Order: sequence, then C-alpha cells, then structure tokens
Amino acid sequence: MPLVYAIIGGGIGSGLRFLMTDWTHKHVAGVFPWGTLWVNLIGSFVIGVLWEISERVSVAPDLRVFVLVGILGGFTTFSSYALESITLLRAGETGYALINIIATNMLGLVLVVAGAMLSKEMLSWALK
Repeated sequence: MPLVYAIIGGGIGSGLRFLMTDWTHKHVAGVFPWGTLWVNLIGSFVIGVLWEISERVSVAPDLRVFVLVGILGGFTTFSSYALESITLLRAGETGYALINIIATNMLGLVLVVAGAMLSKEMLSWALK
C-alpha cells in the first residue's frame, strides 16, 4: 500500500507544482525560473516543518509516505534532497552530507549538459 500512497501523493504534488510554476510564469516577467525556485523553497520549508512534527508526534507510516514522499516528492524532489542532506548533517555524517550536496549539484549540472550533447549527436546522426 505505501507505493499506492506515494503514487497518488506524487500525482497531487506534480499537479500542484505545475499550477504554481504556470501561475508564476504568467505573472512574473523575465527569464529567471522563479516558479521552480519558489517550488523548491516552499517544498523545502514545508518538508522541514512536517518532518519535524512527524518526528515528535505519532504519524501513521502510510500518511508519512503519502505526504512526505508522495505530495512533497512530486511537488519538488529538491525538498527530499535538502532533507536528506540535513538528516546526514544532524547524524554527524558531515562528509556524506557534503558529498551529497556537491555530487547532486555538480554532477546534476554536468549530466544535463552531457545528456543534451548526446541527444544532439544522436539527432544529427539520425537525421543524416
């Protein structure tokens, strides 16, 4: 059942992300991705609030999966990444936290470029 809750929550979170970024793009001028920034920041704040509450108050595991993994994971995976980094820091795993932060950011950017370059090559080869 937890998988079902994660899928349903993920759909809700993805829908909310779409609505928020769409609204932001319609109402805020410029090329900066304000919608994505707001989603990531709001998601990070909300997952921090709810995680701390769920650590101190008894919350059903399925509800935790539905909200934290599903809704907030669908809303922004950045919030999960931020929470996992803070969890590592709180556990005294500073090295792993730094590896997670650096690897996610640097390798993520490098892989976006690599994926774009690969697809460009594949398309140029396929369209010959």
